[in-house]
Amino acid sequence: MTLHLLLVEDDAPLADGLANSLRQSGYSVDWSANGRAADAALMTREYDLVILDLSLPGLDGFEVLRRLRAQNKPLPVLILSARDASAERVRGLDSGADDYLTKPFDLEELEARVRALIRRSQGIASAVVGCAGLSLDTKARRVLNKGEAVELTGREYALLELLVLRAGHVVSKQQIAESLCEWGDEISTGAIEIHIHRVRKKIDGAGVALRTLRGFGYMLETQTDA
Repeated sequence: MTLHLLLVEDDAPLADGLANSLRQSGYSVDWSANGRAADAALMTREYDLVILDLSLPGLDGFEVLRRLRAQNKPLPVLILSARDASAERVRGLDSGADDYLTKPFDLEELEARVRALIRRSQGIASAVVGCAGLSLDTKARRVLNKGEAVELTGREYALLELLVLRAGHVVSKQQIAESLCEWGDEISTGAIEIHIHRVRKKIDGAGVALRTLRGFGYMLETQTDA
């Protein structure tokens, strides 16, 4: 997934290692070390998933979660906490978290839960997503065009994954920029257009249309719908 994650964790070494691992798996990751910074980020940026510690300075994780749910955003939240008591897990889930994983944790299990939560939020049951002749494996980060492997750069894959997961819906340039970049990074409108052009060429013949909607953004749809 792609996809843009917010990691809220005050343990800097843990956060650094986890963020690096998630980035190696293809995610864009922003890191907040305290609850107030996380609350501000969730008010101003769009994310695909939040990994949330509970014991945070500023605002604790429960308050961050309460404020997020008060916005009525259907954003998946995975609590990652050392609080392993059953009562804490129940409280976290009842407060609006979608999953709860205790520390210490297995990194592969965490990433599997992240993938599952993102698929569920997109209404997708399988790690392999199809759109006409395109087949996108979100776990292996592999794309097939009518059975033939498509060679993509990291940003091209992230862009195509975003479009496939939201097929039939308009994706704005702002959403693309936020999905492809982390805090402190920027991507120009021209660079987005170049990535769109390259992806469009690489999925040619797959039975899909990557449409440009002037003033709105882009939309991937099957050619029978175009």
